[in-house]
Amino acid sequence: MDKLSIKIKISDREYPMKVDPADEEMIRKAGRLINDRIKSYHEKFGIDDKQDLLAMVAFDSTVDKMRAASVAENTDDSVLEKAKQLNNLLSQSI
Repeated sequence: MDKLSIKIKISDREYPMKVDPADEEMIRKAGRLINDRIKSYHEKFGIDDKQDLLAMVAFDSTVDKMRAASVAENTDDSVLEKAKQLNNLLSQSI
């Protein structure tokens, strides 16, 4: 499949990239979310330094990813425990 050449603008800088056409919408949305977070931090804390704003967004995004991974891991553990319980019940009834 041919890659699509696009430019994503983040914090007043354009970043050219080649993406799969199926991923274009998601990548553009990610760029908008990053810019929204930058704007939010700028308004909330009055920070003007672009590097500080980008660092805060990177940190915030990493924490979000870690939280999501933890939730997914807990969900996986919970599902596995329920499956074991069901397996034990089925084994006892046979």
